[in-house]
Amino acid sequence: MADSGSRLTTGQVFRTWWPLAASWILMALEGPLQTIFVARMADPKIHLAAFGSLVLPIAMLIEAPIIMLLSASTALSVDVSAYRKIRRFTHGLSAALTALHAVIALTPLFPLFVVHVLHAPAEIVEPAHIGFIVMIPWTWSIAYRRFQQGVLIRFGRSVSVGVGTLIRLAANGVVLALGFTVFEIPGTTLACLAVMAGVLSEAAYAGISVRPILRTALPRTSELGALSTRSFLRFYVPLSLTSLILMGIRPLLSAAVGRMPNALDSLAVLPVINGLVFVFQSVGAAYNEVVIAHLDRHQASVVLARFARRLAFGTALGLALLTATPLARVWFGTISGLDASLMNLARSGMWITVPLPAFAALQSHLQGVIMHSQRTRSITEAVFVYLASSVVVLEIGVAVGGIRGVFVALVSMVVGEFLRTVWFFWRSRGPRRILRERDGGKPVTVEV
Repeated sequence: MADSGSRLTTGQVFRTWWPLAASWILMALEGPLQTIFVARMADPKIHLAAFGSLVLPIAMLIEAPIIMLLSASTALSVDVSAYRKIRRFTHGLSAALTALHAVIALTPLFPLFVVHVLHAPAEIVEPAHIGFIVMIPWTWSIAYRRFQQGVLIRFGRSVSVGVGTLIRLAANGVVLALGFTVFEIPGTTLACLAVMAGVLSEAAYAGISVRPILRTALPRTSELGALSTRSFLRFYVPLSLTSLILMGIRPLLSAAVGRMPNALDSLAVLPVINGLVFVFQSVGAAYNEVVIAHLDRHQASVVLARFARRLAFGTALGLALLTATPLARVWFGTISGLDASLMNLARSGMWITVPLPAFAALQSHLQGVIMHSQRTRSITEAVFVYLASSVVVLEIGVAVGGIRGVFVALVSMVVGEFLRTVWFFWRSRGPRRILRERDGGKPVTVEV
């Protein structure tokens, strides 16, 4: 870690951020890469919907409690004792969640859930079930990887995070190419096999990369004192609830879309749109760990807030330009391989999503400030705001009828993310004021 007494510069922020941003972008390209192959295989609508609107949302819901291990490890892995405590927690929680995934996958629970709760079209249930079985190791591998990456970020090795993601994307691409050209594998199954090859490869690399830090850089004790189980859980449980709620909205989106007109088309195109939007959101989402890592530095509140505003403006502008130009047709038609009707549906839906990358960047900054103050309950509150507002929009869409589900789903996401950003801004007032007073700078505001 850098000296907390030294003045933070924009260049230092950039050097920490860009490897993480590159890692997030590479990770975000995983979804579009799968679309490129699956859309060119047999029954593309069925398999795009099965993988993107059933398998991934449910797998991510089960995975949700471990997602914030990256932030927790970055913030709390200050010495050997803390590292070991978080490692035990990681493996214990991962084992329980993997067992839950296996029970759902290997029993009739999966088809019962997707048919009677999510109201999925009948033709996508079986391919989704097979894919969900393939994904059983998903949660444990991601938990281990995120835990170790937090240590890498904390000790200035964020480049290794980017290299790991590149390995993940390469493994993903190799499996997709082999399945597409050599083996006759259904699209959903192939996409799930590719995902698993990627996350297992990245987890293995993270475990190897962290070893030098554990041998030489991780101190035996820290001036912050020993991390108690109680203090860790007080820090982590609100974050875990946050990710659980956020991932819970994804199956709700699928369930709502399944009750609206042209459900199969909307379920097929929604993950394709989200995949492209996530590429732009990832640039800002990567900023959260940067904020956590640098807020102890002198003048950090000023520099980090300014950087967040620039990220918000730049990413939203980039998505708007892509949407407004022929690049959108090239992406959805030529690259992603959607047929004409799905391509036009995707291009129309993209206009709704333009503000989402800006919200991601602003949330990363504000959430990092809140986590620095260790008042993580307000992060959970913000997610409840997101959930409630999104559900209201979805319910209105179902009640009104006649509106394509993909448009209602995207509007619900934008409304929810906007209100979540506002809540973050309001709840971070105190911590931001303390940081401004510490730095002796002028009041810093983040426009929302």
